[in-house]
Amino acid sequence: MTKLSGRTALVTGASRGIGRASALALAKAGAQVLVHYSSGEKEAAAVVAEIREAGGKAEKIAADLRAPNGPHALAAHVRTIIGGRLDILVANAAISKVGTIEEITVEDFDDLFAVNVRAPYFLVQQLLPVMCKGSSVVLLSSLAARASVGTLSAYAATKGAIDTLVKHFASALGERGIRVNAVAPGVVPTDMSSFARTDAGRDFTLSIQALKRMAEPDDIGAAVAFLASDDARWITGDTLHVDGGSKL
Repeated sequence: MTKLSGRTALVTGASRGIGRASALALAKAGAQVLVHYSSGEKEAAAVVAEIREAGGKAEKIAADLRAPNGPHALAAHVRTIIGGRLDILVANAAISKVGTIEEITVEDFDDLFAVNVRAPYFLVQQLLPVMCKGSSVVLLSSLAARASVGTLSAYAATKGAIDTLVKHFASALGERGIRVNAVAPGVVPTDMSSFARTDAGRDFTLSIQALKRMAEPDDIGAAVAFLASDDARWITGDTLHVDGGSKL
């Protein structure tokens, strides 16, 4: 596949899970990929190695997106690597917190919004000077933004904010020829969704899905690569539900 040949992509939170799958899918399609990580340097290096072994181009890049200046520092680093053009931004990095309304603390709430909302907002802002006509931004939403799934109210609020940002970003950047969309996975058994790896989690997940199998990160990565490609050239301001028909 060479649909993204000659293009450069940044994927945040790409050392594992959906971010890793997205980075690999973009690289398979021909893109040079910057693999962002916060603490998983070893895992990020493994992603880079896998891409290079398959004949692709990749670099790892670190930044703490929880810090107020994290997106700014990451964008500055990205620009030193790529020069004057970034074609694809996948703002995947996120954290989750399971807890009832009574249990969530102010610190929990602020951390969730810092990583899940503030970071992608300012990353888009800081990278706009190197994005141009034909560039694509893909944000990560969630089933939790449109349906009640467990005790995730604060996390769900951050993903609801992402769905709103998609529309505002797409409207504001359309004149520049930049598309902005989101992918909303359902339950995916990753490190962030450890409950889904239990028997109870599997039973619950299958009970809310039309398609009766557990999702794989690759299922989401393929959708991210699609939205980043010219096959999705007339799609912007949309949230694509990639959830096996969850909560229909």
